[in-house]
Amino acid sequence: MSFMNVRAHVYISGYVTGVLFRYHTQQLAQRLGVSGWVRNLRDGRVEAVFEGEREQVEEMVKFCREGPPEARVTDAEVKWEKYQGGFSGFEIKYW
Repeated sequence: MSFMNVRAHVYISGYVTGVLFRYHTQQLAQRLGVSGWVRNLRDGRVEAVFEGEREQVEEMVKFCREGPPEARVTDAEVKWEKYQGGFSGFEIKYW
């Protein structure tokens, strides 16, 4: 089992704003021990950055592909980036 730290930058499209997407993302990230942030974009997408152990970050990406029950995700674009380790916790950003 590998405990390598990774970073995923995700853009989620579909019916994803106004459905508590950011709240559910933050709750799951905190449970999994993943750090980073999530925010709504002005174009209607949600953007998130996750850092942590590969297995937990992959779980966050999986969640983003489905979203909370009220969401209708049509796409989740994932960019794997170099781990930076600059976060302390997981926050909801506002613009």
